[in-house]
Amino acid sequence: MRLLDLLRFSFLALRRQPFRSGMLLTAVGLGVSAVVILTALGEGARGYVLGEFAYMGKDTLVMVPGRKETTGGMPPMTGTAARSITLEEVEVLQRSVPGVSSWAPMVMGNGPVSYKSRDRDSLVLGTTAAFFVLRELEVGQGNALPDLPLGEGKPVAVIGQKLKDALFDNSRAIGQWIRIRDYRFRVIGVLSGSGDSFGADLGEAIFIPVASAQSLFNVHGLFRVMMKVRDNHKVSAVTSDISKRMKVLHDGEQDVTIISPGAMLTTFDSILKVMTLGVAGIGAISLVVSGILVMNVTLMSVKQRTAEIGLLKAVGAPASQVRTLFLTEAGLIAAAGAVAGMLAGQLVILAGRKLYPLVPFATPAWALWTSLALAVGTALLFAWLPAQQAANMEPVDALGRK
Repeated sequence: MRLLDLLRFSFLALRRQPFRSGMLLTAVGLGVSAVVILTALGEGARGYVLGEFAYMGKDTLVMVPGRKETTGGMPPMTGTAARSITLEEVEVLQRSVPGVSSWAPMVMGNGPVSYKSRDRDSLVLGTTAAFFVLRELEVGQGNALPDLPLGEGKPVAVIGQKLKDALFDNSRAIGQWIRIRDYRFRVIGVLSGSGDSFGADLGEAIFIPVASAQSLFNVHGLFRVMMKVRDNHKVSAVTSDISKRMKVLHDGEQDVTIISPGAMLTTFDSILKVMTLGVAGIGAISLVVSGILVMNVTLMSVKQRTAEIGLLKAVGAPASQVRTLFLTEAGLIAAAGAVAGMLAGQLVILAGRKLYPLVPFATPAWALWTSLALAVGTALLFAWLPAQQAANMEPVDALGRK
């Protein structure tokens, strides 16, 4: 039988059983769409996390108080540890570690920010001018924080765009005095954009000098310290140098953790790739289930079409041709279901991009081709047994059945 005749015959057979064909199409489509959506979720999460770290660059280091070996877990992300990092220690590091070009110590907290009768609870970040360069934050109006000595406080502030809109509407914010708790600060700059970072919207934040933040929150320790490694120095060597200096400053105890974004990117990339493969495997299970459904429905089809099989055998169709007919039907319905599932999955992904524009949802090409191959392959594999059963029927027995 020619290929064109084989396809025409298979299409006619599928059209004669619309409910059966629709059920198989839906089952395969759901399985493929599950793989497409789950892998897109995995890749979206991977892209979002890597994007959040990528802004820092491979030549940036972050030092946080606490250490995994001493705390028994992840280094504390809130800046709370048995022994804090202080501004005085950062000043010592500035003088003794030549491999670092920029230092951005940070103090973080929340507080009520008010202007006249308007107030808003906002994220307050005490830092230095270097933070804006390290974090790649753009100031749309005015200027960033001034380059002050670490221990010097000054009543100036840079506010996020959303905070500016909430407090000032369309009026000018530069030069105005705002209040944080019992302290007054003069607005010298407004960020452009939202500046989202790990769920914290920096557009809602206010930035003040680090020494001023220490006074505001009555704290002595730092939340963390960001550092920029000089171009002609190795990150690993600078990391080791800072670690040794801090050990001396903390009386021989190694109780700080220095994070290299480059190493974290590699680690997160590997972990999230495995997670994407894992969720893809979960979605692939539904394709196996749909293959079992294909087998059951094909068995029913063989029993219902015994007379047709007997007639084909009687006019001289070989067993291989009868088997090919049933396998072709299963392959066609699986391919159509896979295409429908891909289209449905892409629609869901487009909706996700609209709802969460910061997350780069995208199904990798390997997932699309693998889901298509797996859908057709499982359908053919599970349809082989009933197709072989049809091929082994004797013409007389098939024609004699009712």
